[in-house]
Amino acid sequence: MSATLKDIAAYTGLSVTQVSRALNDHDDVSAETKIRAREAAIALNYHPNLSARKLASGRSGIVGLVLPPQDRTPRDSMFVQMVRGLSSAFSRQGRLFVLNAAEEGEDVVEVHRRLIDGGSLDGFVLIEPEDADRRVAFLQGRGVPLVMHGRGALDPDYPFYDIDNIAVGRELTEMLLRAGHRRIGFINGVQSMCYVTHRRVGWEMALRAADLPADPALHEHGQMTESVGALATLRMMSAPADRPSALIAGNMLIAKGIYSALSMLGLKVPSDVSVVVHDDMLPGEDLMAMPPTSGTRSALAQSWEPLAQGLIGAIEGRPLAGLQRVGVFEIVDAGSIAPPV
Repeated sequence: MSATLKDIAAYTGLSVTQVSRALNDHDDVSAETKIRAREAAIALNYHPNLSARKLASGRSGIVGLVLPPQDRTPRDSMFVQMVRGLSSAFSRQGRLFVLNAAEEGEDVVEVHRRLIDGGSLDGFVLIEPEDADRRVAFLQGRGVPLVMHGRGALDPDYPFYDIDNIAVGRELTEMLLRAGHRRIGFINGVQSMCYVTHRRVGWEMALRAADLPADPALHEHGQMTESVGALATLRMMSAPADRPSALIAGNMLIAKGIYSALSMLGLKVPSDVSVVVHDDMLPGEDLMAMPPTSGTRSALAQSWEPLAQGLIGAIEGRPLAGLQRVGVFEIVDAGSIAPPV
């Protein structure tokens, strides 16, 4: 049988009110008290009564994510880890996280409308922001709380968790510029994604600062897969006179494709071509068959708790400034950069 708030209060020596406010992450409860209450809730197998919560507060305690209609495969470890991580983070905050996958051809805004009209969800996590994102405009128009993984603009008016992707693109490029490279290719993600645009801006900024042109032929967009990385590399390396001496990979799968293509061409890293990558540090994507690669690194898992806290804060009406978080990334030198030949 699931424990009650009274059980947790007796177990911890706190009052029922303190336990309730701790599990609901209220600002007037100390971090130590929150930890005590959450650890006791886990130990006693406590699960919140969502029906009672809705009667008392008008909220269901349920939040959701609508997955846009697109091809996702079992290898899409980013998506799998995102759902798992968010579910755990919201569970620790006493909320239930649900996923709704939009069907092919289904308008995601209409999916959000249907879920809101059903009255079962308190708010939404949004992923993969786009310019002038229709989901944001719709939810804000309906007064529905949201939190975004990423940013559709650099100064948004909604809660978010993001890293500085302009700085990521700039740093990856500058690592290669410092080694003497002047023709630097970038195999980036899907063009409509805002973080992809921001990384391209960083690439262009670094090249301009070095008085170099941002050659469109040296920038490729596509799904972040091994095959896209390999094909883009083969295209860029097809003209020996204009080929890049260094390549930037948008993620580890693209980097693996780059290594495969370079091997097919008889080129070695870093003696013939230098390679850098942004690593999301996803489980199973360290790609042990691939040599260690320099670049930037920021664990996607760092975003789960800030996203959960951001959405809960929005639901509870907390000030926006405290619900917008920019995470950090680290720079890794793994020996995949050498001066150009």
